[in-house]
Amino acid sequence: MGFLVTTLIFVVTGIIALLCARICCNMGPSTNLLHLTLIITAIVCCWMMWAIVYLAQMKPLIVPILSEGE
Repeated sequence: MGFLVTTLIFVVTGIIALLCARICCNMGPSTNLLHLTLIITAIVCCWMMWAIVYLAQMKPLIVPILSEGE
């Protein structure tokens, strides 16, 4: 449940950022395209970083090994 909820939060944040850039920084078609591309890239990269860290905690690659004395 946490993965889907946080993914939706990233999607909503991205939509809000796109709308704010569209309203506040309306300078021309090529500049708008650059702003939208940068915002989409930033949101996707942040989501991917969060998703990798979140999913890596579900099944870690390194398992603690206890020695016989402990």
